[in-house]
Amino acid sequence: MTDTPPRVLIADDQELVRTGFRLILTARGVDVVGEAGDGAEAVTAEMRLRPDVVLMDIRMPNMDGLEAARRILARSTACRVIMLTTFDLDRYVYAALASGASGFLLKDVTAEHLAAAVRLVSTGDALLAPSITRRLVERFAPHPPSVHGDLSILTPRELEVLALMGRGLSNTEIAAELTLSEATVKTHVARIFAKLGLRDRAQAVVLSYETGLVRPGG
Repeated sequence: MTDTPPRVLIADDQELVRTGFRLILTARGVDVVGEAGDGAEAVTAEMRLRPDVVLMDIRMPNMDGLEAARRILARSTACRVIMLTTFDLDRYVYAALASGASGFLLKDVTAEHLAAAVRLVSTGDALLAPSITRRLVERFAPHPPSVHGDLSILTPRELEVLALMGRGLSNTEIAAELTLSEATVKTHVARIFAKLGLRDRAQAVVLSYETGLVRPGG
C-alpha cells in the first residue's frame, strides 16, 4: 500500500476559513486539490476533482452543505465527507450522519486535529466516536423507528455484532462480549458493511437505531 496523501476539497463560503484550512493541511502533507464557495460549487468540484475527502460547511448559500453532501454521497462510493460546523451535537449533525457523512468537526478545531481527522476518514474510518453518534441518534432519530435497511439479510451473529456496534462498543469490546477473536469480529463488521452498504461505524450506529435494533436508553 502506498502512503499517498489524501486529496481534499474544502467547501466553505468564507474565503478566510478556506485559506486557513488549506494552509494548515498543506503544511501537514495533505493535498488540497480545490475549494468551493457554496454547496452547488462543491458538488460540481467533487465530480471534476474526485477528492478522497470533502470538508463541507453546513450553512452555505445557493445549496447548503447537507444537500451537497447527500448529492455527493449518493453518487460516489469513494468520497468521504466531513461536515464543518459551529454547532456541537445538533440536528444538522445528525442529518449529515444519516445521509452518509463520516463525521463532523467544529470550526475551532486545532490544526493537528484537523489534519489527523482528514487522514483518518480518508482510510475509511469514521471520525465520530460511536458513543457520540449514539447520543445524537438517541436525540434525533425518528420514533417510532423508520423502516430503513433490510436487516433480514444478516446472520444472527451479524445482528449481534451490529447491535453491539450500535451501543458504541469497539471491536475489542465486541470480541470480549461475544467470546470471539478480534479478527473474527473485524470479518463480521466488514460483511455487515458490505451487505448493508454502510461506509463506516457512524452509519452503522445510525442504522441500528433507525431500524429499532437498538433503542434509546437500551
